[in-house]
Amino acid sequence: MTYLVNEQRLSVSRACAVVRLSRSAYYQPRIDWSERDRPVVDALNSAVAMNGRWGFWLCYDWLRNGGYGFNHKRVWRVYCDMKLNLPRRTKRRLPAIETQPLQVPDNPNQVWALDFMHDTLYHGKRFRTLNVIDEMNREALAIEIDTSLPAGRVIRVMEQLKELRGLPSAIRLDNGSELRAYAFVSWCEQHGIELRFIQPGKPSQNAFVERFNRTYRHEVLNAYLFDSLEQVREISAQWLSLYNEQRPHRALGKLPPSVYRQRKTRSENSSFEMSA
Repeated sequence: MTYLVNEQRLSVSRACAVVRLSRSAYYQPRIDWSERDRPVVDALNSAVAMNGRWGFWLCYDWLRNGGYGFNHKRVWRVYCDMKLNLPRRTKRRLPAIETQPLQVPDNPNQVWALDFMHDTLYHGKRFRTLNVIDEMNREALAIEIDTSLPAGRVIRVMEQLKELRGLPSAIRLDNGSELRAYAFVSWCEQHGIELRFIQPGKPSQNAFVERFNRTYRHEVLNAYLFDSLEQVREISAQWLSLYNEQRPHRALGKLPPSVYRQRKTRSENSSFEMSA
C-alpha cells in the first residue's frame, strides 16, 4: 500500500481496490504485537523455565490454574511464534550443589535422610523401596514398598510421618527425579523443610541412609525369596520393629535406635531441669 500510494501516485481508495484491502483496515493504527503479547510471552517463559519438557496443553492448563485468562488460540499463536512447538532436545543441567557436612544432629527430627532401593520378586517382577531414617539415632521411620514410587507417593509417606512424628528441619537426599519433582520440592517449601541434595555420584555424602540400606539388604532383601509385595511388606514391617526396638547399633553405644532416643531425650530434659 505504501508503495502504491507514494511511488505510483494512486489514491488510497484505488490502491485498496488493487490489493483488495478495505480503507478502514488501511487507516486502522498498526498494532505492536510484541508489546501486546508481552504478558503471554512472560507467562510462557515462566512455565517453560519451571519445566522445559512441558507441551502446549500442559503450559496452557498451568496458565489457567495460575489465574491467566488468555484464550487458547492466542496462547497457541504466541507459543508457535516463540518456536516452543519445535522439538526441544536440550537436557536440563542440574544446578551446582555444594558439599553438605555430614554431622550427627543433636536432636531427633532435625535431619532425615531419604533413599530408594530396588529388588525383584521370585518370578522376576521388580519393586522399589523408599527408606526414611532419622540421622540423629539412625532410627528407621518408614520403608515404603511398591512397583512404582513417584513424587506423589513420597509426599504421602511424608504426610503419614507428619501425623506420627512431626516433620524435620531438613532432609538429606540424592538427585532422583522423584525427589527433584516440582510437587515434592513445593511441598517441602510449604512446610519449611530444607532440602540438602548430595552431589551427583557421591553416595558417601548420604552415608547414614546408605549404611541402613546395606543392613536392610543383607538382613531382608538378600535373605528371603519373595513371591509377592505383601510378603515384602510383612517381613519388612517385622524387621523394622526389630531394628528399631531390639537390634544393637554400634554407633549408638550398642543400643537400639529407639532406646538411644529415649535415653537422650531423658538426659536432655534432666539437664534442662537442673539448669532451670
